[in-house]
Amino acid sequence: MAHCQAAPHTMVQRARLALLLHQQPDLRSPLAARRLGQSTSWVCKWRRRWAAKGLSLRDSPRPGRPQQFLDWVRALVIAIACELPSQRGLHLSRHFALSIWRVVQQEGVAISLRTLQRILANDHMKPWRYVSWMHPRDPKFREKARVILDLYQGIWEGKPIGPREQVLSADEKPSIQARQRRLVAPGPGKPGRMESDYKRRGALQYLCVWDVLHGIPWGRCEPTTGIAAFTRLVDQIMVMESYRSAPRVFLIVDNGSSHRGQRAAERLRKRYPNLILVHTPTHASWLNQVEIYFSILQRKVLTPAVAEHLDALAARILGFERDCRSRPKPFMWKFTRADFDRRLMELAA
Repeated sequence: MAHCQAAPHTMVQRARLALLLHQQPDLRSPLAARRLGQSTSWVCKWRRRWAAKGLSLRDSPRPGRPQQFLDWVRALVIAIACELPSQRGLHLSRHFALSIWRVVQQEGVAISLRTLQRILANDHMKPWRYVSWMHPRDPKFREKARVILDLYQGIWEGKPIGPREQVLSADEKPSIQARQRRLVAPGPGKPGRMESDYKRRGALQYLCVWDVLHGIPWGRCEPTTGIAAFTRLVDQIMVMESYRSAPRVFLIVDNGSSHRGQRAAERLRKRYPNLILVHTPTHASWLNQVEIYFSILQRKVLTPAVAEHLDALAARILGFERDCRSRPKPFMWKFTRADFDRRLMELAA
């Protein structure tokens, strides 16, 4: 505790005093106070307390002002906070402290707004906060997710994949707009500035394959998405020697219209017999590692969204891709099949 930087300063000082007196029991209080930067009365107070009640770094319980509201009032506040505003006929999408307080007033309970805020804070209630959530709708969600997680660990159908076999992750990033606008570079103590007004200079689609095992991207820019564009991406990859001669190439994709279902798998298998299309479950793009690369691309290349024309935008995207290939680095995917099964059990409990 004496060396803890995250603990309250008062607790740290008491711990330092206890250690100091333990090492030098005959140390006089004024000298101990000077060493700790405290007053002599403070040192004397804690020496007397420890001599009478034993060593404890915590404050003695303080009586304070008695609670002004009953437990059923607190329960009422929490119950209202756990409701949707529509259940009370309120024209709100979410509750706030003020809206909860008004409902409590209508129930005939007279408490202040500040008291209600303290009740919410003590129970860690923030009914104005919402997070996004998606329920799995794929009937084979568990089975499909396990297959992909096994591939990330180098396993297919219970057996390790061979050293020459490849695991790829592919997807499309559609409608990337080229926006012509004024951009001012940042300066010392000043952030960069981007003009709100802009002119549209068209949009392109970026299709990319992420090599999971080697950590390199291979992509292309297309005017539109679709089966033809996705097939050209696959052709671009499969002509390369490391993929063309591989015994098996596992290509992980989502359920987009250009590569959806068994028909897409059969179409690509006829074109490349060593290509195996692996689909993620519905609404589970987080299993597709290329999405991580897309998030990096969005932050480092596409934000702020400024480009004079489509050619400049495409050159920037593909240039960043080449830079990533010059420094290959696979993602450290730590979420395993065991973690997935454990998480499902926690959600079902």
